[in-house]
Amino acid sequence: MTSKKLLKKVLGMVLGIILILGITTFFYMMHPIFGKRPSGQRLEMIQQSPNYRDGKFHNQHHTPQIAENYSYPKALYEFFFKKSPDVRPTNPIPSIQPNWADLPTNNFLIWLGHSSYYMQIDGKRFLIDPVLSGSVSPLPGGGKSFKGTEICTVADLPAIDFLLITHDHYDHLDYEAIKALQPKVGRVICGLGVGEHLEYWGYSASQIIEKDWYQTIDLGEGFVVHTAPARHFSGRSIWTSNTLWMSYVLQTPSKKLYLGGDSGYDTHFAEIGAQYGPFDLAILENGQYNLAWKYIHMQPEEVWKAAEELKAKALFPVHSSKFALANHAWNEPLERVYNLRERHQIDLYTPQIGQLIDLDKEGQTFSDWWKY
Repeated sequence: MTSKKLLKKVLGMVLGIILILGITTFFYMMHPIFGKRPSGQRLEMIQQSPNYRDGKFHNQHHTPQIAENYSYPKALYEFFFKKSPDVRPTNPIPSIQPNWADLPTNNFLIWLGHSSYYMQIDGKRFLIDPVLSGSVSPLPGGGKSFKGTEICTVADLPAIDFLLITHDHYDHLDYEAIKALQPKVGRVICGLGVGEHLEYWGYSASQIIEKDWYQTIDLGEGFVVHTAPARHFSGRSIWTSNTLWMSYVLQTPSKKLYLGGDSGYDTHFAEIGAQYGPFDLAILENGQYNLAWKYIHMQPEEVWKAAEELKAKALFPVHSSKFALANHAWNEPLERVYNLRERHQIDLYTPQIGQLIDLDKEGQTFSDWWKY
Protein backbone atom coordinates (compact mmCIF):
# COMPACT_ATOMS: atom_id res chain seq x y z
CA MET A 1 0.00 0.00 0.00
CA THR A 2 1.38 3.38 -0.98
CA SER A 3 1.87 6.11 1.61
CA LYS A 4 -0.88 8.15 -0.08
CA LYS A 5 -3.40 5.30 0.21
CA LEU A 6 -2.34 4.67 3.82
CA LEU A 7 -2.86 8.36 4.66
CA LYS A 8 -6.32 8.28 3.09
CA LYS A 9 -7.18 5.14 5.08
CA VAL A 10 -6.00 6.67 8.36
CA LEU A 11 -7.88 9.91 7.67
CA GLY A 12 -10.99 7.92 6.83
CA MET A 13 -10.73 6.01 10.12
CA VAL A 14 -10.22 9.23 12.09
CA LEU A 15 -13.19 10.91 10.41
CA GLY A 16 -15.28 7.81 11.05
CA ILE A 17 -14.39 7.84 14.75
CA ILE A 18 -15.18 11.57 14.98
CA LEU A 19 -18.51 10.97 13.26
CA ILE A 20 -19.41 8.11 15.60
CA LEU A 21 -18.45 10.17 18.66
CA GLY A 22 -20.45 13.12 17.36
CA ILE A 23 -23.55 11.02 16.76
CA THR A 24 -23.18 9.30 20.15
CA THR A 25 -22.78 12.65 21.91
CA PHE A 26 -25.78 14.11 20.08
CA PHE A 27 -28.08 11.29 21.15
CA TYR A 28 -26.68 11.13 24.70
CA MET A 29 -27.32 14.85 25.12
CA MET A 30 -31.00 14.05 24.62
CA HIS A 31 -31.00 12.10 27.90
CA PRO A 32 -33.42 13.69 30.41
CA ILE A 33 -30.59 14.13 32.93
CA PHE A 34 -29.64 17.29 31.00
CA GLY A 35 -33.06 18.79 31.68
CA LYS A 36 -34.90 21.12 29.36
CA ARG A 37 -34.44 24.72 28.30
CA PRO A 38 -37.15 27.18 29.42
CA SER A 39 -39.73 27.84 26.72
CA GLY A 40 -43.22 29.20 26.12
CA GLN A 41 -44.86 31.16 28.94
CA ARG A 42 -41.98 30.33 31.29
CA LEU A 43 -39.48 31.91 28.90
CA GLU A 44 -41.72 34.96 28.53
CA MET A 45 -41.77 35.30 32.33
CA ILE A 46 -37.97 34.99 32.45
CA GLN A 47 -37.54 37.69 29.80
CA GLN A 48 -39.37 40.14 32.06
CA SER A 49 -36.82 39.69 34.86
CA PRO A 50 -34.54 42.69 35.52
CA ASN A 51 -31.74 40.15 36.02
CA TYR A 52 -32.11 38.70 32.49
CA ARG A 53 -30.68 40.23 29.33
CA ASP A 54 -29.05 39.10 26.10
CA GLY A 55 -30.44 35.60 26.60
CA LYS A 56 -28.87 35.04 30.04
CA PHE A 57 -29.29 35.78 33.72
CA HIS A 58 -26.61 38.04 35.18
CA ASN A 59 -25.13 38.60 38.62
CA GLN A 60 -25.48 41.91 40.41
CA HIS A 61 -21.87 42.75 39.55
CA HIS A 62 -19.49 41.68 36.82
CA THR A 63 -18.63 38.04 37.52
CA PRO A 64 -16.15 36.30 35.22
CA GLN A 65 -16.08 32.54 35.73
CA ILE A 66 -12.28 32.65 35.44
CA ALA A 67 -10.32 35.31 37.35
CA GLU A 68 -8.42 37.99 35.42
CA ASN A 69 -4.94 36.57 36.10
CA TYR A 70 -6.00 33.16 34.76
CA SER A 71 -6.80 31.88 31.29
CA TYR A 72 -9.04 28.93 30.51
CA PRO A 73 -6.05 26.82 29.35
CA LYS A 74 -4.15 27.63 32.56
CA ALA A 75 -7.16 26.91 34.75
CA LEU A 76 -7.80 23.60 32.95
CA TYR A 77 -4.14 22.61 33.20
CA GLU A 78 -4.10 23.24 36.96
CA PHE A 79 -7.42 21.44 37.41
CA PHE A 80 -6.20 18.28 35.71
CA PHE A 81 -2.51 18.25 36.64
CA LYS A 82 -2.07 20.10 39.96
CA LYS A 83 -4.52 18.32 42.23
CA SER A 84 -3.66 17.62 45.84
CA PRO A 85 -2.75 13.96 46.39
CA ASP A 86 -5.45 14.01 49.10
CA VAL A 87 -8.25 15.31 46.89
CA ARG A 88 -10.14 12.13 47.84
CA PRO A 89 -9.92 10.43 51.25
CA THR A 90 -8.15 7.09 51.32
CA ASN A 91 -10.53 5.66 53.93
CA PRO A 92 -14.32 5.90 54.30
CA ILE A 93 -15.55 9.22 55.71
CA PRO A 94 -16.80 8.86 59.31
CA SER A 95 -20.54 9.44 59.29
CA ILE A 96 -23.66 8.72 61.33
CA GLN A 97 -26.66 6.77 60.12
CA PRO A 98 -29.83 8.64 61.14
CA ASN A 99 -32.86 6.73 62.35
CA TRP A 100 -35.22 8.00 59.67
CA ALA A 101 -38.10 5.93 61.02
CA ASP A 102 -37.93 7.60 64.45
CA LEU A 103 -36.84 11.23 64.04
CA PRO A 104 -36.89 13.69 66.96
CA THR A 105 -39.78 16.13 67.33
CA ASN A 106 -37.64 19.18 68.13
CA ASN A 107 -36.13 21.62 65.62
CA PHE A 108 -33.10 20.03 63.98
CA LEU A 109 -30.97 19.77 60.84
CA ILE A 110 -29.22 16.71 59.40
CA TRP A 111 -26.38 17.22 56.92
CA LEU A 112 -26.47 14.74 54.02
CA GLY A 113 -23.05 15.78 52.71
CA HIS A 114 -21.96 18.46 50.23
CA SER A 115 -24.81 21.01 50.06
CA SER A 116 -27.68 18.64 50.85
CA TYR A 117 -29.49 18.82 54.18
CA TYR A 118 -32.79 17.92 55.80
CA MET A 119 -34.46 20.22 58.35
CA GLN A 120 -37.43 19.82 60.62
CA ILE A 121 -38.56 23.18 62.02
CA ASP A 122 -41.77 24.07 63.85
CA GLY A 123 -43.46 20.93 62.55
CA LYS A 124 -42.53 21.36 58.86
CA ARG A 125 -40.05 19.28 56.88
CA PHE A 126 -37.59 20.93 54.49
CA LEU A 127 -35.11 19.34 52.08
CA ILE A 128 -32.44 21.42 50.37
CA ASP A 129 -30.50 20.50 47.21
CA PRO A 130 -30.71 16.71 47.69
CA VAL A 131 -27.96 14.84 45.84
CA LEU A 132 -28.47 11.19 46.78
CA SER A 133 -27.55 9.15 43.70
CA GLY A 134 -23.85 8.87 44.53
CA SER A 135 -22.61 11.00 41.63
CA VAL A 136 -22.49 14.61 40.45
CA SER A 137 -21.55 13.87 36.84
CA PRO A 138 -23.91 13.39 33.89
CA LEU A 139 -21.39 10.91 32.51
CA PRO A 140 -21.61 7.28 33.67
CA GLY A 141 -18.98 6.45 36.28
CA GLY A 142 -17.92 10.07 36.90
CA GLY A 143 -18.09 12.32 39.96
CA LYS A 144 -18.46 9.53 42.51
CA SER A 145 -19.13 10.35 46.16
CA PHE A 146 -16.58 9.51 48.85
CA LYS A 147 -16.99 6.18 50.62
CA GLY A 148 -18.99 6.50 53.82
CA THR A 149 -20.96 9.56 52.73
CA GLU A 150 -24.10 7.89 51.37
CA ILE A 151 -26.21 7.74 54.53
CA CYS A 152 -29.69 7.70 53.03
CA THR A 153 -31.75 7.09 49.95
CA VAL A 154 -34.93 8.77 48.78
CA ALA A 155 -36.84 5.77 50.14
CA ASP A 156 -35.46 6.49 53.64
CA LEU A 157 -36.73 10.07 53.74
CA PRO A 158 -40.10 11.05 55.18
CA ALA A 159 -42.64 13.13 53.25
CA ILE A 160 -41.23 16.58 52.46
CA ASP A 161 -43.34 19.71 52.90
CA PHE A 162 -40.96 22.01 51.03
CA LEU A 163 -38.11 21.13 48.69
CA LEU A 164 -35.77 24.08 48.03
CA ILE A 165 -33.42 24.10 45.03
CA THR A 166 -30.73 26.80 44.88
CA HIS A 167 -29.68 26.19 41.26
CA ASP A 168 -29.55 23.53 38.57
CA HIS A 169 -25.91 22.37 38.61
CA TYR A 170 -25.53 18.60 38.94
CA ASP A 171 -24.13 18.81 42.48
CA HIS A 172 -27.33 20.59 43.62
CA LEU A 173 -30.05 19.22 41.32
CA ASP A 174 -29.76 15.45 41.14
CA TYR A 175 -31.92 14.05 38.35
CA GLU A 176 -32.35 10.58 39.86
CA ALA A 177 -33.11 11.83 43.38
CA ILE A 178 -35.44 14.60 42.21
CA LYS A 179 -37.48 12.22 40.05
CA ALA A 180 -37.79 9.68 42.85
CA LEU A 181 -38.78 12.37 45.36
CA GLN A 182 -41.74 13.71 43.37
CA PRO A 183 -44.48 11.69 45.14
CA LYS A 184 -43.09 12.70 48.54
CA VAL A 185 -42.86 16.44 47.91
CA GLY A 186 -45.55 19.00 48.69
CA ARG A 187 -44.11 22.13 47.06
CA VAL A 188 -40.80 22.94 45.34
CA ILE A 189 -39.25 26.41 45.56
CA CYS A 190 -36.72 27.30 42.87
CA GLY A 191 -35.36 30.09 40.70
CA LEU A 192 -36.83 31.19 37.39
CA GLY A 193 -36.42 28.57 34.69
CA VAL A 194 -35.60 25.62 36.96
CA GLY A 195 -39.27 24.63 36.87
CA GLU A 196 -38.77 23.58 33.23
CA HIS A 197 -36.48 20.77 34.37
CA LEU A 198 -38.89 19.77 37.12
CA GLU A 199 -41.95 19.57 34.89
CA TYR A 200 -39.92 17.60 32.32
CA TRP A 201 -39.09 15.14 35.11
CA GLY A 202 -42.67 14.64 36.25
CA TYR A 203 -43.54 17.44 38.67
CA SER A 204 -46.87 19.17 38.24
CA ALA A 205 -47.07 22.92 37.71
CA SER A 206 -49.06 23.15 40.96
CA GLN A 207 -46.07 21.74 42.91
CA ILE A 208 -43.64 24.40 41.69
CA ILE A 209 -43.08 27.88 43.12
CA GLU A 210 -40.68 29.65 40.74
CA LYS A 211 -39.34 33.08 41.68
CA ASP A 212 -36.91 35.90 40.89
CA TRP A 213 -34.56 37.51 43.43
CA TYR A 214 -36.01 39.59 46.25
CA GLN A 215 -39.49 38.14 46.20
CA THR A 216 -41.50 36.86 49.16
CA ILE A 217 -43.37 33.56 49.39
CA ASP A 218 -45.91 33.20 52.20
CA LEU A 219 -46.12 29.48 52.96
CA GLY A 220 -48.78 29.92 55.62
CA GLU A 221 -48.80 29.13 59.36
CA GLY A 222 -46.03 31.66 60.03
CA PHE A 223 -43.58 30.29 57.43
CA VAL A 224 -42.13 32.74 54.90
CA VAL A 225 -39.37 32.40 52.29
CA HIS A 226 -37.62 35.46 50.89
CA THR A 227 -35.67 34.77 47.71
CA ALA A 228 -32.28 36.47 47.45
CA PRO A 229 -29.26 36.72 45.13
CA ALA A 230 -26.13 34.62 45.03
CA ARG A 231 -23.01 35.26 42.94
CA HIS A 232 -22.76 32.23 40.73
CA PHE A 233 -24.15 30.84 37.44
CA SER A 234 -26.25 27.92 36.22
CA GLY A 235 -26.59 25.38 33.43
CA ARG A 236 -26.86 21.65 32.80
CA SER A 237 -26.08 21.38 29.10
CA ILE A 238 -24.23 23.52 26.54
CA TRP A 239 -26.36 26.51 27.58
CA THR A 240 -25.36 28.45 30.68
CA SER A 241 -27.17 30.92 32.93
CA ASN A 242 -30.58 30.33 31.34
CA THR A 243 -32.03 29.52 34.78
CA LEU A 244 -31.64 31.63 37.94
CA TRP A 245 -29.39 30.73 40.89
CA MET A 246 -30.68 31.61 44.33
CA SER A 247 -30.14 31.98 48.04
CA TYR A 248 -33.00 31.93 50.52
CA VAL A 249 -34.08 33.53 53.77
CA LEU A 250 -36.27 31.06 55.65
CA GLN A 251 -38.42 32.50 58.41
CA THR A 252 -40.42 30.10 60.58
CA PRO A 253 -42.51 30.83 63.69
CA SER A 254 -39.38 30.43 65.85
CA LYS A 255 -36.30 30.61 63.58
CA LYS A 256 -34.62 32.63 60.86
CA LEU A 257 -32.08 30.87 58.63
CA TYR A 258 -30.02 31.93 55.64
CA LEU A 259 -29.57 29.20 53.00
CA GLY A 260 -26.71 30.42 50.86
CA GLY A 261 -26.46 27.96 47.97
CA ASP A 262 -23.32 28.47 45.86
CA SER A 263 -21.88 31.97 45.80
CA GLY A 264 -18.74 33.95 45.49
CA TYR A 265 -18.29 36.81 47.94
CA ASP A 266 -20.09 40.06 47.05
CA THR A 267 -22.12 42.90 48.52
CA HIS A 268 -25.33 40.84 48.68
CA PHE A 269 -24.38 39.34 52.04
CA ALA A 270 -24.30 42.74 53.73
CA GLU A 271 -27.50 43.76 51.92
CA ILE A 272 -29.31 40.61 53.05
CA GLY A 273 -27.99 40.99 56.58
CA ALA A 274 -29.24 44.58 56.74
CA GLN A 275 -32.65 43.73 55.30
CA TYR A 276 -33.40 40.38 56.95
CA GLY A 277 -30.82 39.76 59.70
CA PRO A 278 -29.89 38.78 62.28
CA PHE A 279 -29.99 35.04 61.55
CA ASP A 280 -30.03 32.14 63.96
CA LEU A 281 -27.96 30.18 61.45
CA ALA A 282 -26.20 30.90 58.15
CA ILE A 283 -25.51 27.91 55.90
CA LEU A 284 -22.73 28.91 53.50
CA GLU A 285 -20.63 27.12 50.91
CA ASN A 286 -17.06 26.40 52.00
CA GLY A 287 -15.29 24.00 49.71
CA GLN A 288 -14.60 23.16 46.08
CA TYR A 289 -12.90 26.54 45.77
CA ASN A 290 -9.99 27.69 43.66
CA LEU A 291 -8.42 31.13 43.18
CA ALA A 292 -9.17 30.76 39.47
CA TRP A 293 -12.87 30.66 40.41
CA LYS A 294 -12.73 33.31 43.13
CA TYR A 295 -15.77 35.21 41.84
CA ILE A 296 -18.15 32.23 41.99
CA HIS A 297 -16.91 30.31 45.07
CA MET A 298 -15.72 31.68 48.42
CA GLN A 299 -12.48 31.04 50.25
CA PRO A 300 -12.88 30.16 53.97
CA GLU A 301 -11.84 33.66 55.04
CA GLU A 302 -14.64 35.10 52.92
CA VAL A 303 -17.12 32.63 54.41
CA TRP A 304 -16.49 34.10 57.85
CA LYS A 305 -16.80 37.64 56.49
CA ALA A 306 -20.12 36.77 54.84
CA ALA A 307 -21.42 35.23 58.08
CA GLU A 308 -20.55 38.41 59.96
CA GLU A 309 -22.25 40.62 57.39
CA LEU A 310 -25.34 38.41 57.53
CA LYS A 311 -25.36 38.98 61.33
CA ALA A 312 -25.43 35.24 61.93
CA LYS A 313 -25.31 33.75 65.42
CA ALA A 314 -23.96 30.48 64.03
CA LEU A 315 -22.25 29.33 60.83
CA PHE A 316 -22.69 25.92 59.22
CA PRO A 317 -20.18 25.47 56.33
CA VAL A 318 -21.24 23.08 53.56
CA HIS A 319 -20.20 22.17 49.98
CA SER A 320 -17.43 19.85 51.15
CA SER A 321 -16.60 16.30 52.28
CA LYS A 322 -18.55 14.28 49.69
CA PHE A 323 -17.32 15.04 46.15
CA ALA A 324 -13.97 16.09 44.68
CA LEU A 325 -14.74 19.09 42.46
CA ALA A 326 -11.59 21.16 43.07
CA ASN A 327 -7.85 20.66 43.55
CA HIS A 328 -7.58 21.07 47.31
CA ALA A 329 -7.37 18.20 49.82
CA TRP A 330 -10.82 16.88 50.69
CA ASN A 331 -10.54 18.03 54.33
CA GLU A 332 -8.83 21.39 53.73
CA PRO A 333 -12.03 23.49 53.67
CA LEU A 334 -13.11 22.35 57.14
CA GLU A 335 -9.60 22.66 58.53
CA ARG A 336 -9.21 26.22 57.24
CA VAL A 337 -12.61 27.45 58.40
CA TYR A 338 -12.11 25.74 61.78
CA ASN A 339 -8.70 27.38 62.32
CA LEU A 340 -10.28 30.82 61.89
CA ARG A 341 -13.08 30.29 64.41
CA GLU A 342 -11.43 32.05 67.39
CA ARG A 343 -11.23 35.33 65.46
CA HIS A 344 -15.02 35.55 65.27
CA GLN A 345 -17.89 35.82 67.74
CA ILE A 346 -20.00 33.31 65.81
CA ASP A 347 -20.61 29.66 66.72
CA LEU A 348 -19.19 27.20 64.19
CA TYR A 349 -21.13 24.00 63.49
CA THR A 350 -19.08 21.20 61.90
CA PRO A 351 -21.18 18.04 62.24
CA GLN A 352 -20.36 14.73 60.67
CA ILE A 353 -22.54 13.73 57.75
CA GLY A 354 -25.71 12.37 59.34
CA GLN A 355 -25.13 14.05 62.69
CA LEU A 356 -27.97 16.11 64.10
CA ILE A 357 -27.70 19.87 64.71
CA ASP A 358 -30.14 20.91 67.43
CA LEU A 359 -31.55 24.22 66.16
CA ASP A 360 -32.92 25.06 69.61
CA LYS A 361 -29.53 24.86 71.31
CA GLU A 362 -26.91 27.59 71.04
CA GLY A 363 -23.18 27.07 71.53
CA GLN A 364 -23.06 23.48 70.29
CA THR A 365 -19.64 21.95 69.77
CA PHE A 366 -18.61 19.24 67.35
CA SER A 367 -15.49 17.12 67.00
CA ASP A 368 -12.81 17.83 64.40
CA TRP A 369 -13.77 14.55 62.77
CA TRP A 370 -12.06 15.35 59.45
CA LYS A 371 -8.69 14.74 61.15
CA TYR A 372 -9.49 11.03 61.57
